[in-house]
Amino acid sequence: MNNFKKIILARYGEIMLKGLNRHVFEDKLVSNIRRALRGLPDMEVSILQGRVYIEPCPAKSGAMNSEDSSEFEFDEINGRIKDIFGIVSVSPAYKVNSVIEEISECAKAVVKEALAKPPFSMRNDNAASFKVETKRGNKAFPMTSPEISAQIGGDIAQELPCLDVDVNSPEITVYVEVRESSYVYTDIIKGFGGLPLGTNGKAMLLLSGGIDSPVAGFMMAKRGVEIEAIHFYSYPYTGERSREKVISLAKILAGYVYRVKLHIVPFTDIQVAIRDNCQQDYMTIIIRRAMMAIAETIAAQNGASALITGESMGQVASQTMQGLSVTNAVVKMPVFRPLIGMDKNEVVELARRIGTFETSILPYDDCCTLFTPKHPRTRPRLNVAEREEGKVDLANMIKCAVDATERLVVHS
Repeated sequence: MNNFKKIILARYGEIMLKGLNRHVFEDKLVSNIRRALRGLPDMEVSILQGRVYIEPCPAKSGAMNSEDSSEFEFDEINGRIKDIFGIVSVSPAYKVNSVIEEISECAKAVVKEALAKPPFSMRNDNAASFKVETKRGNKAFPMTSPEISAQIGGDIAQELPCLDVDVNSPEITVYVEVRESSYVYTDIIKGFGGLPLGTNGKAMLLLSGGIDSPVAGFMMAKRGVEIEAIHFYSYPYTGERSREKVISLAKILAGYVYRVKLHIVPFTDIQVAIRDNCQQDYMTIIIRRAMMAIAETIAAQNGASALITGESMGQVASQTMQGLSVTNAVVKMPVFRPLIGMDKNEVVELARRIGTFETSILPYDDCCTLFTPKHPRTRPRLNVAEREEGKVDLANMIKCAVDATERLVVHS
């Protein structure tokens, strides 16, 4: 493939629906891609007609040649950008002049490249089925899309008689996009889509060591929300391994959001005071309200305008409609609960996909699993919760916990 210029095509979806402020989302997406590519040889990142083009910086002469892309590594660049929020899919592609002979030569080379890789390289006869699919964005090109596909498909079949044409279920699809230049590729690698990170403000994620909260943070980040995280640490009831587990989860999330500022709050004194002084069936709700109050304070100090939790309707005693209402009443910030209508299997499936599941199930307790009463109240009343909170100096204890909070910046 030395005669053709390597590039990456990235596609975005939802951004296309934006109106006059669409450029804001496109500019942020380009900025996020450039940040992800830091440390690699200089590349151009540009947007045209719903595509992002990532290609080697051209030679000073401006000529398009293969030497420009000698250090352009498809796998490395794909690995860095395919999970950037806002990107629907990416394709390693080759760029050629919009001349049918050049496009056809490139298509034949792309098919040969595909046949040299598994599973096709493991076959003795190297046989496979293929089709050509063309999009002609350049209407000045003298052939229609079906004519281009037929021409290139015939050339491939003549060059590689071991291949069969199958327009319904081909093993190899050769994609051709004819624009000002033309692009040829065979792979479309799915991304997460969503909106570019940083286009929808900042929120504070209540990050436990469980399965749900990392998924909740991921889902809000996918909507363009910048994420910080807060963890409630109940030493010595939860040990150092529990703390390291949460840091590991933050590190996985940082792979999607570049970095996570993690606030680790000492929470033992508050839990013990509530356990020893408050009505037992209200203990879970009061502890949860204390967490929310602390999270809101730290969020405000760090420029976040909302809280994020991993709660799901009816999953545990505190997550009934009445319980969530009493919990919400202690804060003024919006509380986002992206998992609210999901069942556990759905959450687990997404946790596996984003890579947090195996860490989340490590058998180290977090503060949410401690001090749980045998019969927690499922339909709490706000006036009772507030009355029980009055039995401890919760305001002062919250201030002390906020002041003693440890802060880490976690990178992927």
